[in-house]
Amino acid sequence: MSQNFVIAQPATVAVPVRGGGRFPVRRVYCVGRNYAEHAREMGHDPDREPPFFFMKPTDAIVTSGANVPYPPLTQNLHHEVELVVAIGTGGADIAAADAERHIYGYAVGLDLTRRDLQQDLRKAGRPWEMGKGFDHSAPIGEIVPAATAGNPTNAAITLTVNGETRQSATIADMTWSVGEIIAALSTYIALAPGDLIFTGTPAGVSAVVRGDRLEGAVAGIGTVSVRIA
Repeated sequence: MSQNFVIAQPATVAVPVRGGGRFPVRRVYCVGRNYAEHAREMGHDPDREPPFFFMKPTDAIVTSGANVPYPPLTQNLHHEVELVVAIGTGGADIAAADAERHIYGYAVGLDLTRRDLQQDLRKAGRPWEMGKGFDHSAPIGEIVPAATAGNPTNAAITLTVNGETRQSATIADMTWSVGEIIAALSTYIALAPGDLIFTGTPAGVSAVVRGDRLEGAVAGIGTVSVRIA
């Protein structure tokens, strides 16, 4: 049956898949403070809370190689490199031990953050989505199917700005593993095919300016590269 939409239907957001095809994105979830050293550099105790989550709009996704406009309402735009998990099989109340079978693949992403705006909103006790969920705030590289990538449990994760290393850690440094993240998130909502989960960033986040080139990498998965325009 044809749909009688009263405005043009929004385009489907999709991410290229290594080997061919595109992964349609349903929702974008993000994990906060999932590396202890990053939690400390943000002024928080990493040992005192379970994982918490926020979201970015699906159309905040931009693919690797793009120019990302410097966003309005900030003077302190920060980079955060992250392992991204692409969900292929949905479910609720997923056990951590079963999480791997729900994963379609992995990618490298950047959680760009208007840090000054985020901090001002947090201090005022207001939601800080506008510090995180703005246009072009979720660059991502191609998705690598899990069957090809394997499990990046101990992979190195890095970010460079204009060739200079800013962030460097391993996925093993995460406070909550990928399985634990999926288990916790799926108690709040039912995950579905097409969901992306940004799994948190290591220490070393800092400001970028117009003209900077950012390249994030996870060993065995790939890279994501953008220029701040």
